[in-house]
Amino acid sequence: MSTTESVKPSEPSKAPPFDPGDPLGIDDLLDPEDLAIRDTVRTWAADRVLPHIAEWYENGELPGIRELARELGSLGALGMSLKGYGCAGASAVQYGLACLELEAADSGIRSLVSVQGSLAMYAIHRFGSEEQKERWLPGMAAGETIGCFGLTEPDHGSDPAGMRTRAERDGTDWVLTGRKMWITNGSVAGVAVVWAQTDEEGGGSGIRGFVVPTDSPGFSAPEIRHKWSLRASVTSELVLDGVRLPADAVLPGATGLRGPLSCLSHARYGIVWGAMGAARASFEAALDYAKSREQFGRPIGGFQLTQAKLADMALELHKGILLAHHLGRRMDAGRIRPEQVSFGKLNNVREAIEICRTSRTILGANGVSLEYPVMRHATNLESVLTYEGTVEMHQLVLGKALTGLDAFR
Repeated sequence: MSTTESVKPSEPSKAPPFDPGDPLGIDDLLDPEDLAIRDTVRTWAADRVLPHIAEWYENGELPGIRELARELGSLGALGMSLKGYGCAGASAVQYGLACLELEAADSGIRSLVSVQGSLAMYAIHRFGSEEQKERWLPGMAAGETIGCFGLTEPDHGSDPAGMRTRAERDGTDWVLTGRKMWITNGSVAGVAVVWAQTDEEGGGSGIRGFVVPTDSPGFSAPEIRHKWSLRASVTSELVLDGVRLPADAVLPGATGLRGPLSCLSHARYGIVWGAMGAARASFEAALDYAKSREQFGRPIGGFQLTQAKLADMALELHKGILLAHHLGRRMDAGRIRPEQVSFGKLNNVREAIEICRTSRTILGANGVSLEYPVMRHATNLESVLTYEGTVEMHQLVLGKALTGLDAFR
């Protein structure tokens, strides 16, 4: 048999029709359970968030956050990829799909879930004692207890090693003093994972994590107002004024920056997916608008310049989803590296912002109205661009990995 005879080209008639919502056929990479989880979260967001989110955003509030947390807990979305203690034990890809759908509704909702599961719960699950896990994780997984994560400080964001919050020994107790800033969920949290400098480790300075019940004397969490981004999200300052904790409040498995940085890497992974949700919602709004808005006697989607914008946005959107999916498979296989998560966070958030901005140009003046999601997503993503590592930090992470040279200092 000749080579020509042995190669049978695929029949064009057997190819599925082109799907503008999934032009690359990425859904073919998902199994029925993946799709079911995605559809469940999408339906919940459509019913519980989308009808109200413009009003919440305009008012700068997230009313009913505790009820929303319990509903998210009943969906299995809190601590979703963790195992045991009431957690769903889902795959990394399934968690990512949930983040995408939540952020397609609003970044503030995805932030609630990310901080709860990927930061506060993840820290306790990975570094906590069995007693800490049993005490806190079941209630957090159910959404009965909301958690927050205290790392960033007013004067130390990208350089957490310089934090000024201190934990000092007083007999067998620890006494925490300091401030944390830009803390999602802080004012409604029942428990805070707080990172502080200590004088442990052979007399040297060492960073340790502490599980802090928020009803502890000396703990307060005033809410931060007047934000122009993540307005439908609770953001707070944490004030620790001589908060006394027992010896068993420390996370025994975390010493130094390795602990908080591993938590951040887990949260960044969710952002890789989530940013594409915000981008998808904006792209879909622009696509629908382009097909219905008429100028010069026909829909603007029929003009070459508009089609060029839509094509370029679709390219970056679905390339970003493919990147997120690839990183999710690597995480599920236990082969993901922090540099790869930085790769995804840097690319996807940056491209998501550009998609939102281009979508706004298609909507024209209507793009700034809260009747459409585009400007809300664009302003939210300005926060997502900064938290869990700024653009510059992720560029330097990749620069160091590529060159072997450390440019951080």
